[in-house]
Amino acid sequence: MPKKMTDLAVGGQAVIEGVMMRNASKTATAVRLPSGDIDVETRTVSSIRERYPILNLPLVRGSVIMVESLIIGMRALSFSAQAAGEENEQMTKKEIAMTVLFALVLASILFIVIPTGAAHLAAAYTDDPIVFNLIEGGIRLLVFLLYIWGISFMGGIRRVFQYHGAEHKTIHCYEAGEALTVENVQKFPRLHPRCGTNFLLIVMVVAIVFHVFFGWPDLWLRILSRLAILPVVAGASYEIIRFAGRSENRLVHILITPGLWLQYLTTRPPADEMVEVAIESLKAVLPAEDIPAGSGNYRNEHKETTC
Repeated sequence: MPKKMTDLAVGGQAVIEGVMMRNASKTATAVRLPSGDIDVETRTVSSIRERYPILNLPLVRGSVIMVESLIIGMRALSFSAQAAGEENEQMTKKEIAMTVLFALVLASILFIVIPTGAAHLAAAYTDDPIVFNLIEGGIRLLVFLLYIWGISFMGGIRRVFQYHGAEHKTIHCYEAGEALTVENVQKFPRLHPRCGTNFLLIVMVVAIVFHVFFGWPDLWLRILSRLAILPVVAGASYEIIRFAGRSENRLVHILITPGLWLQYLTTRPPADEMVEVAIESLKAVLPAEDIPAGSGNYRNEHKETTC
């Protein structure tokens, strides 16, 4: 019998030659080794929200989850790069923290500094702050789309996007309550409403709405205000995508359709051997009783790690 959406708490991420799946207490990163075997690393995880319940409040939890997801994702990428033979050793906690910080700074430059600076060029034509904010939002969205489109031509990224498709298909299959086999998984779509791509698109739309309330001050004050309200924007965006992922309302599904379309860029149809990796990753985070009967077994190696 298919599981109810409210009973599911599984998400994922594509990595180098593999897939990372996670639930509330565990992550599993499955990677196709150069030998052809599948290696799976599992880690127990805990959230700071468990120690500080105030961080579970709506509009707060979204930004906390975003930062924690970045850290977990970087750790999974480090393991996958090493397992796939692209790194000699895994990144240390300090290296992961510095990489996450660099990613946040780069994202701020690309999606905050450049758009708000470029929008100022429209001052020769209008002085309406709402128009300025709409132009800024449009530039930000254009930069994002060009970035995704540009990296999609890179060979390594294209394979990551295929594993992204395998991740989505596998989660769809699990949500439908079907056995996790390559044949079953490949029947499902590669687009998923809870995808991080949807989240990023929603962040950009929500940001436009919030920025309107701050008018159009001087450049540096504009940049600082954008950075200051980013946690609130992320929190609101998380609540929207969380609601959309659980809702059966037709209007809600229509509203998130642009995010699904965007996944045609960030996912690619996966090969069967990629689906095998995604299946092993998902099985590794599921309790034995929750693995659908008849699911395939494609794994050769397994190692358990805690953090």
